[in-house]
Amino acid sequence: QVQLVESGGGLVQAGGSLRLSCAASGLTFSNYAMGWLRQPPGKEREFVAGISWSGDFTYYADSVKGRFTISRDNAKNTVYLQMNDLKPEDTAVYYCAADLGAVVIDTSYNYWGQGTQVTVSS
Repeated sequence: QVQLVESGGGLVQAGGSLRLSCAASGLTFSNYAMGWLRQPPGKEREFVAGISWSGDFTYYADSVKGRFTISRDNAKNTVYLQMNDLKPEDTAVYYCAADLGAVVIDTSYNYWGQGTQVTVSS
């Protein structure tokens, strides 16, 4: 079955950087659009970034544009989220997600990982 395993979360000070990784298995990775989503404490899950199957197209939430970069390595079945200039409001559980076909720019992905905690201290 499809498995998505996130790693790279942790505690960082405001202004710092983290790089999240998501290793995928059980699917033909290069056929799937991938996304990163997050759920801040006490709030709804929200879209952060998405990338097309080829990596040619990327999409970002306005709140992270210019600070976060999504990328993928189809040879390694892995998608990344480079997060720079982190802010306390970026604190959330971050989820990797996959969907067959076109990029999804909301939360309606078919497959989800378990999530990794990112905490940004002020």
